Amino acid sequence: MPPVRRSLVRVLPLLLSALLAGCGAPAPRDGAERDIREAVAAWSRTPPERLAGIPLEGWAYEVSAVRRDGAGATVRAELRYRLSGYDPAAAGSAREVRLTRDDGRWHVTGDRAAPGALPQLWDQGPVAVVRGAHALVLGVGQETGTLSAIAAEADRAVPAASAAWPGPWAGRAVVLVPGSLERMAELLGRPAAEYRGMGAVTTGRVGAAPAPADRVVVNPQGWAELSPAGRGVILTHEVTHVATRAATTATTPLWLSEGFADWAAYRGTPAAPEQAAPALARAVRRGEVPGELPRTEDFAFGGDPEALARAYEGAWLACRLIAGRWGEAALVDLYGRAGREPWPVAVRGALGVDPDAWAKDWQEALRAELR
Repeated sequence: MPPVRRSLVRVLPLLLSALLAGCGAPAPRDGAERDIREAVAAWSRTPPERLAGIPLEGWAYEVSAVRRDGAGATVRAELRYRLSGYDPAAAGSAREVRLTRDDGRWHVTGDRAAPGALPQLWDQGPVAVVRGAHALVLGVGQETGTLSAIAAEADRAVPAASAAWPGPWAGRAVVLVPGSLERMAELLGRPAAEYRGMGAVTTGRVGAAPAPADRVVVNPQGWAELSPAGRGVILTHEVTHVATRAATTATTPLWLSEGFADWAAYRGTPAAPEQAAPALARAVRRGEVPGELPRTEDFAFGGDPEALARAYEGAWLACRLIAGRWGEAALVDLYGRAGREPWPVAVRGALGVDPDAWAKDWQEALRAELR
């Protein structure tokens, strides 16, 4: 028995090493797969000619899987690119590339978003490009005049956001304008009903790590229904989200993020509380003063529009109260602290008051201003 044990001690590590080496080694590729990968690499060295107007850099497809089907093949790949001057880090898109074999060579015949992946704007049609002083506007199915007007509005929104948020940010915005509400929903991967009546939304990654620039996505249907003043408020709100992105984390209360964006949008305008917060004013006059600050679920789209309006209006008035009573610098300080400290610590540090006392001040301000 002892000799057997000693043999096992010597042999098992060798078997384990061989198994691990086999698992870690890449599967061998046949000549056809190599040719397919080379065809994709050659095709993807430069962006398609139809995208020539978009300032792209770092354009590359990284193939992850190849599936052959007779004279055809399907490739799964990750597209990486940057919008030059806007994206501090590469944007990504899972793609499905189709190829066919003809005269002994593989040729790319199609490229689309991979199943389950979000499409790119150019998947929806030819892209028109308008450059502003502070914004890049990309549109599909839109007249140039419409895109130019949105670029001009963005050029006003960026300085307004910078004035409200003195923290560091890029000072420019990327705006996408799809052809319809339904196309907007496709880009965002959500039901169209969630965005009906909205002017725009912003997508991006929270936190300070390098990431692609946020995209402000305009709902052309909702945008067309807005007044000129309303368009300015909406776009400044969304651009403020871009400005505050690096300071926003998972611990930042959603009411503070949305309320700050609205405060920045209304800052410097003559908007009175009863005019800018009509839904909440109606509730307060009925004696329905909110018992707490708006919760995350109160901002969910697709539900009761009146309740959603009250959430946004209550958040705006909370930030307005802080800026008016403690000063704009205190509001900015609170926003920064809320992204890195527990909420009670952030409130005491920025405002010098207890969170419960501050919430009661907010309720009293609602009664006073909206009665």
